[in-house]
Amino acid sequence: MNAHLRRLVLAIAGIALISATPASTQSLKRPQKQYSVEQFMTTVAIQGASFSPDESRILFSSNKTGIWNAYTIPVTGGEWSPVTTSSTESTYAITYFLNDDRILLTRDQGGNELNHLYVRLADGQEKDLTPGAKLKAAFGGFTPDGDAFWVQTNERDPRFFDVYRYDAKTYERTLFYENRDGYFPAAVSNDGKWVALSKIITTSNTDVYLWNAATKTATHLSPHTTEAQYQPATFDPASTSLYYTTNDDTDFMRLRRYSLIDGKHQDVEKADWDIGGVAFSKTGKYRVLTINEDGRAAIRITETATGKVLELPSVPSGGVAGVTIGKSEASIAFYVNGDRSPNDLFFMKRGFEKPVKLTSSLNPEIDPADLVDTEVVRFKARDGIAIPNILWKPHQATASTKAPAVVLVHGGPGGQTTRGYSAMVQYLVNHGYVVLGINNRGSSGYGRTFFAADDQKHGREPLWDCVDAKTYLASLPYVDGDRVGIVGGSYGGYMVLAALAYQPDVFDVGVDIFGVSNWVRTLESIPAWWEAQRTALYAEIGDPVKHKELLREISPAFHGEKIRKPLMVLQGANDPRVLKAESDDIVTAVKKNGVPVEYMVFPDEGHGFSKKKNQIEGYSAMLKFLDTHLKGKTKA
Repeated sequence: MNAHLRRLVLAIAGIALISATPASTQSLKRPQKQYSVEQFMTTVAIQGASFSPDESRILFSSNKTGIWNAYTIPVTGGEWSPVTTSSTESTYAITYFLNDDRILLTRDQGGNELNHLYVRLADGQEKDLTPGAKLKAAFGGFTPDGDAFWVQTNERDPRFFDVYRYDAKTYERTLFYENRDGYFPAAVSNDGKWVALSKIITTSNTDVYLWNAATKTATHLSPHTTEAQYQPATFDPASTSLYYTTNDDTDFMRLRRYSLIDGKHQDVEKADWDIGGVAFSKTGKYRVLTINEDGRAAIRITETATGKVLELPSVPSGGVAGVTIGKSEASIAFYVNGDRSPNDLFFMKRGFEKPVKLTSSLNPEIDPADLVDTEVVRFKARDGIAIPNILWKPHQATASTKAPAVVLVHGGPGGQTTRGYSAMVQYLVNHGYVVLGINNRGSSGYGRTFFAADDQKHGREPLWDCVDAKTYLASLPYVDGDRVGIVGGSYGGYMVLAALAYQPDVFDVGVDIFGVSNWVRTLESIPAWWEAQRTALYAEIGDPVKHKELLREISPAFHGEKIRKPLMVLQGANDPRVLKAESDDIVTAVKKNGVPVEYMVFPDEGHGFSKKKNQIEGYSAMLKFLDTHLKGKTKA
């Protein structure tokens, strides 16, 4: 053990706590009722919004039937009309055509992420616009008049995405941009003269290029001497500027633009947090900005001619998100999401103060008062770094009735646990578990220094943050520090396995949801379409050739004999990112230790469980596992 590592390990005894006893605004009374997983999953999930050409209806996606399908609803409210009725494969709405009621849709096959693009014709029939066995396709937007649209596919070369121009009437297509240099196409200008491209060097170091359709050449727009992120966002509707975000010379992403007329760069907006995205209304009358404010997305709509910020409607117990502005620029659709309320779709006509609520997603059998609000809390890790977290505290947890707890680790690396409704988390909390959603170092949303703090340190510093999170939880008066587990999905699943293998005495139980157990294999078997970010992954995690021994050292599959605490593993059979073999191997290794192991494989899922039947089965089994091995733990 080197001296630096030894100092950090010994420092655990002196961990400093910030907000050690968060001021909860919630009642301490026990909830009126505990709800079953079926009741939680009866709650409807909805996403997306596209106006019909006459702006009388809104297209969106929902898992109302247990499978994701596309629906429309009148802007005045009323019954949903199904666009698709699949009972086996999740289908997601993309958009209406600009001039008629045809609809674009997308779906993959059992979660394999090989999405195709489909058009639903006027007679209700579907046509696959991107046929092929192993390709992945994505919609890239319409031309301003709606006579054509852009599609990205990797059919020519599985590694890279080309851009095709499709005729909106005949569906005939032409190759517009051929990607032979490992860029990621981001946007095509309305005049069809430019394509914005992203070049990923490392996860913390990216560039913007501008491809000229006339000369077939790409110009580097973001030369910089230090590591920084430059991310293309969109062109303005008049095709005079390219908007992009960057954290060059700052810790947080700010919005800038590059003039296509005189080649000048100019700051547009900045905030004390990352600006995550920007979009324009049809003519550019309004600019919609998304800002990541300490774990919750904030929306800012600006009137571009005056700089005036439009005041969004005040909506009880939630925040506005997912804004869509109709082509008339008078119709606005948006979502509201709160800690105790899932996404609900609203419609508002500009000039009217009161929005129309179009959906009621929460199961009416669930009283929102029985659910809980989140709190943002921070603790200082052993080396002094402040670690942000999202905390869910059960109503029944008190100093006299201490509750078990779990540390919840997000995916990534580089993801973020955010505020807002989570059926899985509310289900666990409703059944008496404190949940701490950790944003360990390396998480996004807290500045570029924090984001880069985990590079090639996996299995060490980010894991120590999780260990320190347990110490923080144990300091809370309503948490039983002798009953703390760790739960995570994807990279978070890796953290679960790493915690049980490398810190075997810290957590009492672990739940790994499609987590990496062998970094060598995972990095060698990344999906073909990730090729353009391969070097960035190697810089973040390690090169499977150059750093093979390091990767073996931090891969729990090679250290399964160290795991002594009960483990549950959930896996999708069709996962292209974390192969089923990752879970197979760790389950086999841990079973040799005589440790309780439960393993669930879902044959019709990939990297994430989209079907309600699988969520019900998985979440109920998880709760039963935690109740048995954590809540019901017998003290020594």
